[in-house]
Amino acid sequence: MEKSRFQLLSRPGCHLCDEMAVLLDEILPTYGLAYETCNVDENEEWQRRFSEVVPVLLRDGTPVAKIRLDRARLRRIVRRRRS
Repeated sequence: MEKSRFQLLSRPGCHLCDEMAVLLDEILPTYGLAYETCNVDENEEWQRRFSEVVPVLLRDGTPVAKIRLDRARLRRIVRRRRS
């Protein structure tokens, strides 16, 4: 099975973005996963859709978490089967 692709949409200086990145750094490797950090302001579509709600976690291009995320919820997201 192909691994999910995770992207963290963030912006420089965003403390909530930094907090979510720390959580992703802690949890994703335990599942053999990684993520890519993307600046929401460098993509017009992302900026239009998510500018006011960063950070946003995308799984295979679909938003799965916005603004805040805790360990239990992230684990549920990771374990959820891909559709």
